Amino acid sequence: MKHYLKSFICVCLLLPGAQCNYAQERIVANPMNLNYRFQMQDDNPARREAADPVCEYFKGKYYLFASKSGGYWSSEDLAEWKYIPCKTIATIEEYAPAILVMGDELYFMASGKPRIFKTSNPDRDEWEDINAKFKFQLKGNVDPAFFKDDDGKVYVYWGCSDKDPIIGVEVDPKDGFNVIGEAKILIEHHSQEYGWEEKGAANDQGQDGYNEGPCIIKHKGKYYLQYAAPGTQWRIYGDGVYVADNPLGPYVYDATSPFSFKPGGFVGGAGHGHTFKDRYGNYWHVASMTISVRHMFERRLGLFPVYLSGDGHIHAHTLWSDYPYEIPQQKADFARNDFSKRWNLLSYRKNTDASSSLSEYGPEKAVDERIETWWSAQTGNAGEWLQADLEKEMDVRAVQVNFADHDFVIRAPHPPFYYRYVIEASGDGKKWTVVADKSANGKDAVHDLIVLEKPVKARYLRITSAGEVPGKFSLSGFRIFGNGNGNGKAPEKVSGIRVQRNPDDPRRFFLSWNRQAAADGYVIHARLKGGGPPLSVMVYDNEYESGFFNRDSEYEFSVETFNENGRSKPVAAKARIPLRREAATVAGFSQK
Repeated sequence: MKHYLKSFICVCLLLPGAQCNYAQERIVANPMNLNYRFQMQDDNPARREAADPVCEYFKGKYYLFASKSGGYWSSEDLAEWKYIPCKTIATIEEYAPAILVMGDELYFMASGKPRIFKTSNPDRDEWEDINAKFKFQLKGNVDPAFFKDDDGKVYVYWGCSDKDPIIGVEVDPKDGFNVIGEAKILIEHHSQEYGWEEKGAANDQGQDGYNEGPCIIKHKGKYYLQYAAPGTQWRIYGDGVYVADNPLGPYVYDATSPFSFKPGGFVGGAGHGHTFKDRYGNYWHVASMTISVRHMFERRLGLFPVYLSGDGHIHAHTLWSDYPYEIPQQKADFARNDFSKRWNLLSYRKNTDASSSLSEYGPEKAVDERIETWWSAQTGNAGEWLQADLEKEMDVRAVQVNFADHDFVIRAPHPPFYYRYVIEASGDGKKWTVVADKSANGKDAVHDLIVLEKPVKARYLRITSAGEVPGKFSLSGFRIFGNGNGNGKAPEKVSGIRVQRNPDDPRRFFLSWNRQAAADGYVIHARLKGGGPPLSVMVYDNEYESGFFNRDSEYEFSVETFNENGRSKPVAAKARIPLRREAATVAGFSQK
């Protein structure tokens, strides 16, 4: 179970003669910029959560549902979302919602007791319990999913366990979704073969993870049954896929799995997702992303462009999805274009200052590119501020503000809380210009992407709280995007790539390369030997070990560099050097 749209906000620069013209592009960045609801538990620190999302296009709008959200969202463009509180769905607080578009109605079901609700107008909280006859068969009653085939037949799939399988069965919607025939086991656990299914933050606990959250689509006559593993609390949480000629199988594993995978970058995780088509026929994948600091289920949502390749593999563009990208309002070729704005991150590990800080929550935590860490002021008073020094004047195009809710005391049900703040820019740290004024903000937006209508040349950016907060004013990310200083250079290509495969566990690889002085970070690409979409990981060191590979597959690797001025071209590893069994610990592997 378990990303986020950064809502595009057109900001009028408060400069003499500036004009505020709303741009036509829908520019977003993960996590999705939603009003993530504070949870109800009294025995945990206050935290927000949304996970296990599903989304469908219905009657001219997109409807997005997620666990523990007390309602759902609608959107006309996948960028701006409107929250719809819901009380007429009695199971709205259950985990792992499922939705089905059938004719003129939208159907809803969640984990637990199989109650199904329907409505013809989801813009209004007027859902009806259909008194369904459906019952789960074999094992489990969690993480359900609907699927309607081209011939009108309807199926239900479910599964969430580190032991039990993913299961599916045909149902009859004309008879209260009563089961037709016997349920079938479709996906079982294979973590000894597919490393990404193994438990652990590095797939290293030696146990099967949770196979869960099924979703199914049909493309060119093939059925793609998707499932998540190994656990929502880890950044390596992703979605894999099996393929069949029939909705109830038999299914064959696609070795390019996981197709939705994001272990690196500012925010990680891309599992328990749902693949859907937009109004133009483009595929998208909405999935769970993790924070998991205050609680294992502290999660966000992510939205990723998806394509199916000519040879039938499915792939989600997750790598640069927490940087600004555009949501096209037309038919798009996601196989060739991920619609990234290619704005670079200018704020990574830059010098920071603040009005005040708690001892373990220094201002540097707001620019370390990890959502799991944050800066916190000592108070929640108006006037607390955080400042970043870009070291040189740069062209700033967008700022993503990620609030951390430190020491908050809010729990549901509670009225929405609105952060109010002002962002200023300066060339010298003395004369400041307001570039975003949210002092009267009336939107619960904790991952706000503010896109400037015109680039601003600035060395310093500062955010100042303009209102009291029920805790401490705090930021997990004060992320500044643009095009560098105009004179900087992209980093050189890497050299000396070394790839070693663990002889005791072929699912594990260790990669290293020569450090590139001008690089902020690196991107590792791994492909099956002979082709297929890549598994890509963003890292900030010059070595990386992972265990998410297939035991019996051969891989090819390449590495590229990036910094505030751009990206290098990937360099392919020329040779694979197997580790000798007696030297297995040299590269960081532990012998078994």
